[in-house]
Amino acid sequence: MKAGNSWMKTGLALAVGTICSVFAVPSIAQVETTQSTKAGPASKEVTVERGEVVLVNGNDLVVKMADGSFRHIANVPESAKITVDGRQLGIHDLKPGMKLQRTIITTTTPQVVTTVQTVTGKVWHVTPPNSVILQLEDNTNQSFKIPKGQKFNVNGEMVDAFGLRKGMVVTATKIVEVPETLVSQQKHVTGTMPSPPSAPPADVPILIAKSEPTPAPATAEAPAAPAPTKTLPKTGSELPLIGLLGLLCLTASLGVKILRANIGV
Repeated sequence: MKAGNSWMKTGLALAVGTICSVFAVPSIAQVETTQSTKAGPASKEVTVERGEVVLVNGNDLVVKMADGSFRHIANVPESAKITVDGRQLGIHDLKPGMKLQRTIITTTTPQVVTTVQTVTGKVWHVTPPNSVILQLEDNTNQSFKIPKGQKFNVNGEMVDAFGLRKGMVVTATKIVEVPETLVSQQKHVTGTMPSPPSAPPADVPILIAKSEPTPAPATAEAPAAPAPTKTLPKTGSELPLIGLLGLLCLTASLGVKILRANIGV
């Protein structure tokens, strides 16, 4: 709400006198505004987020959160610092595997802002029932809205806007109370270095891989010569075989004759 351009019912008081009061007032003041704030009891909420550094690329950071989701934090400022083992580290000092924890403390404070506006001027023009134009100290005119149902005290008599007349000196005070809620946050990030790999127990032998020299490729061997085929000597002939066949035929013929003689054929 702009100062001096409207009036509210709450806390509005007008003191009105006749034009003769102008001579008793040494000067006509401008609009004066004072403001005060009254705070109520504050409440705090603490939120803790945990994650593990997955990737650092320039000023971009990717963190795997405790619930398994991934969070991409882009354009991390150079001024952002993380406390790790008592040291202040920047974005370029982070390494994959580091554990991060961010603690957020949110403070909520209810408060009431009270604004008091006071204006003194001479009635220049009245447009009943909702506006009046006052002439201020610097001879400038300013219009003010009059709330519906507003009453004015004129020489002890309560009148509405229709009772105002040109030339009357008017002193008005407006008090406005606005409830507000002030929210502030404090963020603190800490981290731990990734744990080094654990050493094997003392009674467990440590296997050390040793590379063996690669054997030279075997050269292709010439195919073995086929075994020589045995042949009959040149002095051999087929005559013994023919004689054997003739002997067999003669024996068979003799056997047939003996068989016929026995059976009487």
